[in-house]
Amino acid sequence: MTRGIALTAIAALLALTATSSMAAGDPAAGAKKVATCVACHGKDGNAVDPQYPRLAGQYADYLAQSLHEYKDGRRNNAIMKGFAATLSDQDISDISAYFSSLPTKLQGLEGHVQD
Repeated sequence: MTRGIALTAIAALLALTATSSMAAGDPAAGAKKVATCVACHGKDGNAVDPQYPRLAGQYADYLAQSLHEYKDGRRNNAIMKGFAATLSDQDISDISAYFSSLPTKLQGLEGHVQD
């Protein structure tokens, strides 16, 4: 019984830590911080060149996690690592909130996959 309580306490602590480490982003502030991003990812976050991901409409948490992973080296891309290295945690939250707020041009697989 004690083990179950300990595991529950650890899970609760991890949830609180994860939530507090990801501050809510401000899309308006993020819009002012994306000048270098738009060169590859497009002004509207919908890159035209397929070698660059479309960021518009993606989940903010996913975008923030990706930027943190570029920053700390868990994702290996020299260009993105260089850009992410200059960002604070708040910058990452704001930029992620901005791109997440934009309309996406991503498509699902409807019409592309045969039944």
